[in-house]
Amino acid sequence: MAGTNTALLADLKMDFPAELQRHVRRIERGIDVYLPPGDTRPRRLHEAMRYSLQAGGKRLRPVLLLGAAELFGASDDSALPAAIAIECVHTYSLIHDYLPCMDNDDLRRGRPTAHKAFDEATALLAGDALLTQAFALLATNYTANPALAGALCRELADAAGSRRLIGGQMEDLLAEKKSDATKEELEFIHLNKTAAMIEAALVMGGIIGGADNAGIDTLRRTGRHLGLAFQIIDDVLDATADSATLGKTAGKDAKSGKTTYVRLHGLASSRRIAAEHTQAARAALDLLPGKREFLHALIESMAGRSK
Repeated sequence: MAGTNTALLADLKMDFPAELQRHVRRIERGIDVYLPPGDTRPRRLHEAMRYSLQAGGKRLRPVLLLGAAELFGASDDSALPAAIAIECVHTYSLIHDYLPCMDNDDLRRGRPTAHKAFDEATALLAGDALLTQAFALLATNYTANPALAGALCRELADAAGSRRLIGGQMEDLLAEKKSDATKEELEFIHLNKTAAMIEAALVMGGIIGGADNAGIDTLRRTGRHLGLAFQIIDDVLDATADSATLGKTAGKDAKSGKTTYVRLHGLASSRRIAAEHTQAARAALDLLPGKREFLHALIESMAGRSK
């Protein structure tokens, strides 16, 4: 506990909002650099890709990746292509998640979702293209170090594949309106639909920074707990916040009969479980070397978020 208190005291000396904005500015610049221009043929497709990727948001996953890379000594822009790659995968998953055949939502980050701003077919193809772009970025920007490129591709492919991100989404769809969904099924959904990509972000940053196997394992554990806390808080916010605050349609989980922590555990227990996972993420992070202040402060901001 003393280690956590020391880290939190150090956080107070750091200008977290300024550090966060520094990373976000790097990411916004990277998106512009690493995505094809909007007027690339076919223009409508590339406009839809940029519309979705440049919609703002927390940029949580690429920020975690950059923060982990800096923790292990990568102080230049070597991690930026990987950060944009993971944001491409995240954005593709959102485009597809909001399609009428999936969660069917018209609003994301306070503006129309891709299939509403364009059309369903264009949104589908834009998501496909962003997924492909992610691996192109890893393959072309780390060619000087083939082992690094391979490790990054493996990590992202595992997190985004049929056993994790896509598998979690499939289980989420299967659990809709399921009256006898179990806590084990719910944990599988959250570990894979959400936590897998948060875990991968930290691990990919560590790989770029040269973390050893023990460091990678600790980053993975940190990301696992952080991802679970993030999704549980998401469940709570869907049940308690309004659409204007969230920037997306509130209350959809209950209306669609989704299996969530709030549905299975109730609000009070969900908040407690999220706090426990947040504390476990902090404790794991404290085992890592280097200046952990930024990542500690980021974990705190995620725990206290309102959208």
